[in-house]
Amino acid sequence: MVALTTVDNPFDPIDDFDNWYAFDLLQGHDSCGLLARVAKTSDTLSDKEYELEVERAIDEIIKYDLEKKFVKVKR
Repeated sequence: MVALTTVDNPFDPIDDFDNWYAFDLLQGHDSCGLLARVAKTSDTLSDKEYELEVERAIDEIIKYDLEKKFVKVKR
């Protein structure tokens, strides 16, 4: 499992999503919205294909993140 987060967020997006999400929105990051715009997902993807696409999108976001505020959490 992978997730996108920011370096300033003290909450874990996998284990404590509600607090993580509230902090993310309060700080104006909207990490979920950004990920949704970058990931090319559809209902026709298998679970594995979906996971791979989300990870690809996270890697792309981090690659082009000039402020270096985004990081990937992987378990």
